[in-house]
Formats: sequence, C-alpha cells, structure tokens
Amino acid sequence: MEVALGPPKQRAVLGLLASRAGDVVGVDNVVDAVWGSVAPQTASNGVHTYVAGLRRALDPGRGRRAASAVLSSESGGYCLRLDPADVDATLFAQCLSEARNSRGEANTEATLRLYEKALSFWQGEAFHGVPGPFAVMERARLRDLWLTAVEEWAVDMLAVGRHAEMVTELTSAVIEEPLREKLRWLLIVALYRGGRQAHALRVYEDTRELLRRELGIEPGADLRHLYQQILSGRPEPRSPGADATPVLLAGRQTALQGVPKPVQLPPLARGFVGRAKELAWLEDVITGESARGGATTPVAVVDGPAGVGKSAFVLQLAHRLIDHFPDGQLFVDLRGTGPEGRTVSAGDALGQLLGSLGVDGSRIPPGLAARATLYRSLLHGQKMLVVLDDACSPDQLRPLIPRGSSCVLATSRQRFSGLAARDGAHVVTIGPLRDEESAHLLADLSGGRLQGHGPATASLVEQCGGLPLALRIVAERLAANPGLPLSALVEPYAAERGRLDWLMVKDDAAASMRSVFDESYQALPADAARMFRYLGLYSGVLTVGIAAALAGTDRVTARSLLAVLAANHLLEEEPGHQYRFHRLIGIYAAECAEHEPPARRQEALTRLSQLLAEPYGSGHADASMTRAQPGMVMIGEMIAGERGPATPTEPAAPGPLQIVG
Repeated sequence: MEVALGPPKQRAVLGLLASRAGDVVGVDNVVDAVWGSVAPQTASNGVHTYVAGLRRALDPGRGRRAASAVLSSESGGYCLRLDPADVDATLFAQCLSEARNSRGEANTEATLRLYEKALSFWQGEAFHGVPGPFAVMERARLRDLWLTAVEEWAVDMLAVGRHAEMVTELTSAVIEEPLREKLRWLLIVALYRGGRQAHALRVYEDTRELLRRELGIEPGADLRHLYQQILSGRPEPRSPGADATPVLLAGRQTALQGVPKPVQLPPLARGFVGRAKELAWLEDVITGESARGGATTPVAVVDGPAGVGKSAFVLQLAHRLIDHFPDGQLFVDLRGTGPEGRTVSAGDALGQLLGSLGVDGSRIPPGLAARATLYRSLLHGQKMLVVLDDACSPDQLRPLIPRGSSCVLATSRQRFSGLAARDGAHVVTIGPLRDEESAHLLADLSGGRLQGHGPATASLVEQCGGLPLALRIVAERLAANPGLPLSALVEPYAAERGRLDWLMVKDDAAASMRSVFDESYQALPADAARMFRYLGLYSGVLTVGIAAALAGTDRVTARSLLAVLAANHLLEEEPGHQYRFHRLIGIYAAECAEHEPPARRQEALTRLSQLLAEPYGSGHADASMTRAQPGMVMIGEMIAGERGPATPTEPAAPGPLQIVG
C-alpha cells in the first residue's frame, strides 16, 4: 500500500531516518541534511512539524497522546523503528554485496541471479523530487552504485555468452550516464558479439563525437583498441573460453596504463608525537569503507587551528594507508589560507591532478565540470590515495573527490560540517598536544638541552600551549644555540608581550606563529575580523554579551560572528555558550586590537564597563557572569597597552576607562 508522505521536506526527513533505520538521528543532523547551510532559525521547529506529519501517515491508528511505535522520540532526536532489511536501498546494497562475494566461489549463473536480484530493487531514480543536501548526496551515491552494478553484471553476462540479453539494460544505463566509457565499451562488445557490427561501430562514433563536444578529448585507450579490433575484422569468440580472455580483460584495463604510478606524498616530519587514538580510528574507518567497495569514496577532513599539526597528522595517516591504495598517491597544496589570489581553485587543482595522471596539457579541458568528469573517469576503478592540504571551503574540495575505490584525505582550518552532512565525509578536529606529549616533542628535537631541566621544560610547554609548530620553533632555537645558558633561551617566552617575536624562524613565514595566525585572520569575512579585533581587548572568558558590548552590536549578530570565529578555530567554544582564546591566539588577537583607532577601543571598553556594572540578573548582562569574572582586573592594564595573564581577582569598582597612547 502506498502512503501519502506529505510535502517534499517531510519526505526528506523520512529519507534520512530510513537510511539510518533503528538509529537515533539528532535534530541538528536532520536540519543539516534537509536545509544544509541555508537553514532558517525556525528549522528545528520545522523538523518537529514534519515528524508529527510522518507519524500521522505511518502510524494512523495511534492515539493522540500515545507514543509512536514507528517513529519514536529519543534524547535529542528521532528514531525510525524499522528493520533496515525493509528499506529497498539497503536490500539493494546487501544483494549487490552478496553477488560480489559469490564471484569466484559460485558458478557464474548463480552470481548473475544475485546481480539480477539486486538490480530488481532499482525502480527509478532514488530520492526523486526530495530536496536537501542529504538527498542530493544519496541520489548521486545510489545512482553510481547502480551503474557499477550494471557494469559488473554485464561483464559476467559476456562471460556466459548472453550478449543479446544485455543490450537493453546497457543502453538504458548509457542514456543515464553518457560519459561513462566502460558502459559504452560493454555495450559495443555486446552488440558486436550479437552480430550487430554496424550498430557497434555507430555507438563508438557517437561516443567519440560526444567526448569531443563535451570534454574536448578523444575516447580512452580501451575504446580505441576495441574499435580497431572490430575494424580489422579480427574474429571474436561467440562463447566463453580461453580465447575470449583478451577481449574480456580489455574493459578492465586501467585508464592509467603506461603512466608511472604517482608517488607524491611529502616526507614525514621528524618527531611526530601523540594522536594515536585519532589515527587508529580514522585508519579503521577508511580501510573498512574501502574493503566494502561500491561507489562511496572514503573522505576524511582534519581541521584545527593554525600550527596544530594537521598536515603532519594527515601525512602520518596517509603513510599508514599506502598499502590499501596500491595505485598511487596524489598530493595538492590547495593554499586555502593566506593572501587573496594565492588559493588554488578547484579547476587549477584538477589541472594538476590530471597532469599527474598522465593527461597531456593539450588534452585537459578548460572548464571545471569537464575537468572533474575526466578526473573521475580516469580514477574509476583505481585505488588511489588523494591528499589535499589546506582547503578553504567544501566547494573547493567537492570537485576533487572521485567516485569509487579511491580515498581522499584533506586538511583545513575550518570545520566543514556541510561536507559531512551532504557528502558523508568524516570530519575530525585535532587540538593541542597534551603536556606530556609537548614535553616529549621538545626533548626529542632540542638536542638534549632540556635533559634534567623539568621546570624549564614545563614553562616552555605552558607558553607554547601545546601547538606543535610553536614547540618545534622553540626546540630549534634551543638546539641551534648550545653555547647560551638555558635560562637566557627560556626567559623571552615568559612574557606575553613580544612572545610571538620569538616564536618564529627568520625568513621563513611557514615557521612563524604570527604569520600562520595572520593567514587565518586574513581569510575571515570583514565583520568577523572586526569582531576578532575587539575581542582582543579582553583576556577572560568570553560570552555573547561581552562580545556584543565590545563590538557594539546586537547579541544575535555577536552569536553568529562568534560561531564563525569558532568554526575557523580562532576561538575555542566551551560548554554554556562561553568562548576562550587559545593562549597564543589571544596574544595575536591583542596585537590585532591595536589596529583599531584608540577612540574606538575606548568606546568598546566603555560599553563593556557599562555592561559589567549592571546588577546580576538585570536582563542585560550575561547570567553566566559574576562581578568577580576572571580576567576583568586586566582591563586597566590592557588600556595601558600591557597584557598579562588573567588572575581571578575581585575587580575594582567600575569607573572611567581611558586608552593611553
């Protein structure tokens, strides 16, 4: 019985819950899946409304106040109480897996029956007419899985000589995906072996014309070789046997045949420490997904603040995964942060990747879509590891993700929640090292200077805040100056003012904490950068009210800008809607605050003083703040241009604040 499921977004909610039948899906995840980055403030209310509509449709006999046995409310989300085996997409994937597993273990006819059972679940486009990022992603994923299943089924059909029976199915698949050369190769072979030589040649000519028109390229080597075989009149076997092997294998030849395997991973940095839990988890997830096969490409994006060691982490993971992706490793530095015009566009990155895959520059199409299509075609069936460093946005990454057996590892200073919701990426945030890990890194790289100097080591660890880049800069300075007393080397890092001047290597911007922070700051939208400067006037725990007062804006705008800064890892969000700077980023923010004219800094601090002078619970100040908020004693010092460590001290009575200088 067909059930009327209501408006499109209500069907989108059901599609998400059905894809995770039996699991609890959080409301925030539903919002991301249905609305993505354009979610209105009322989206959560919309989710509740759509769930109520689904309950009426799926559980019509339920009493008004009775709990639904089909769609239950759980802590923070909803669960569709359905056996996953009752979902057609799940059944399709399970049957396809059984068919693949039977290859080599059962006779070919038995395997074909399993493939045909899987394909019977395909009754048209998946998620047809359903909106939202999740539906778009699933529609593309399932469509590619279906096309791959058709290809695998067709290869086995050729093996048993059932040429005529496969033409109709292959023709339909070619119409769905006209640029998929393997489908056309199989169709041409089926037509030729079925005695339809003229039709086979016509399909080749149509393919050649289409590729020239759409991509500006010639057919691949496999299709050209097959075309020459047919023109030469070389007899082809009409039934399976040893003589058929060369033709059957032609469709499986790599598109990269004759091209040296790319091995492009940069070398590993000496002294890598920590991250064992994150590395092990991602390695298990990616190898598991890769082993299952199908059209889903494992994608992992590692984010975190500047200097936290994202690139080193991803390279460690990539070297662990090399044996699982034997066709090679590609690497592109996307330069997502830094001066405008420095970032590598998706189109330019594809140009680099295609060149690495052996495509002559004259054959690389000019447009982004055409380049992405050619790139995915070349990597179809390959197990390639693609490492993309320093991405600036999901839109920069998406065209660089191939379909199928390859894997993509990326880094970014932003959190790509949309890539997780829409594209199924694994997004992992890494933070500063623990104190013991930081101490180990310092000791390992400093040439023995810290041996037996526990207090000095602890001081340096604290001043670097667990950022590996800062720790490496300090260790290099210790090792490079064996004749200087340790105290003279450690002392400059103790004071906040000027610390960033010592956390740098001369003439190397990549080894400068101020430079890498500046790249993140310069990449901010103008309003978020302004908020960052004003927050640099304050050294305590930040709240929405404090941020709004400093920046002279309303709380809704302040909350939005704080979220932007947190997503760019320039602020650390804590429970209770509170925020805090990392130790070194706070120093950098204080420097940026000096870019504001003194009069504007004075106005900001006056607004903050007025906020803090309001009685607790007045409705204007933050309920989480008290008059003894740690860090408030520092306001006078910051005005005078001195910024020291905040201490929890009862502040003096609020009075006029003045900028000095």
